[in-house]
Amino acid sequence: MRAKEICVIYMISRKTCASAVLAFRPYISKGNQPAELFCFIALLLPATHRFQSFRYLRSVNTPSPCKTVKLARYSESTTVVVAEPVNEEADSESKTCGKILVFLSWVLVCLTMPFSLFICFKVVQEYERAVIFRLGRLLSGGAKGPGIFFILPCIDTYARVDLRTRTYDIPPQEVLTKDSVTVSVDAVVYYRVHNATISIANVENAHHSTRLLAQTTLRNTMGTRPLHEILSERETISGSMQLSLDEATEAWGIKVERVEIKDVRLPVQLQRAMAAEAEAAREARAKTLNTISAEKNSTIVFPLPIDLITYFLRAKEDSQSNL
Repeated sequence: MRAKEICVIYMISRKTCASAVLAFRPYISKGNQPAELFCFIALLLPATHRFQSFRYLRSVNTPSPCKTVKLARYSESTTVVVAEPVNEEADSESKTCGKILVFLSWVLVCLTMPFSLFICFKVVQEYERAVIFRLGRLLSGGAKGPGIFFILPCIDTYARVDLRTRTYDIPPQEVLTKDSVTVSVDAVVYYRVHNATISIANVENAHHSTRLLAQTTLRNTMGTRPLHEILSERETISGSMQLSLDEATEAWGIKVERVEIKDVRLPVQLQRAMAAEAEAAREARAKTLNTISAEKNSTIVFPLPIDLITYFLRAKEDSQSNL
């Protein structure tokens, strides 16, 4: 295996076909002995493209072919693909052993018919999906459900994945704002599993990981903003957190639908200081208004008694009524 290899990659999509050529250098151990070769490919995929499979056709100057990598769905953001050369002997032995075990499992199902049907047929609800592993490998075809599906005893295992939206109340987090004010902030996150296969295969516990990430994202987001923005721009901060969480959990098969900041609690001393400042501002405005009104006040003095003026006004009204 030489120090420079060329892989031709065909990206198959529903709407487009493209090809890319990647030059990479393997890690060479001491003594010019070939080490294990990994090819890391970072691709920025447009939102309109849904790549169903990546096939490594050939590797120049490499006697062994590359492994075919198939994924049910790719991320809309950066995706990292790991490729490694295929060990033909180990792969053929594994396939042969797997076929034998599958055959024996089918024999067991036939011999124990109809009792085996209670074990082989499973049902998942409309809001659930089943991810099936056969001899430790993901079964082709993606997640099963909703409805009934079939598994082979002894060699198949499956995991149920709930696709419904979940809510997580983030506990109050003590945060030091950008202007060095300590506040306690709590929020609620609405998220769901949008890819059952990735949520099982890529992370040990997708829900627990999402919750821990939500806590750290809340602290990091609040720590970069001053206090007045936190109090007045909650919707903007919530949207920023939602985008950040959604991008980070895409590789786990999680879709963050909404983030809402519930409450921002200030220290008691700071609350008193803010109340005193607001009261002082109100008093200053009131004094300013009184000063302006006092300057524009005017007093009119009539040199006649008020009774005489009243008599003339009544006489005028009587004359108008007679007319």
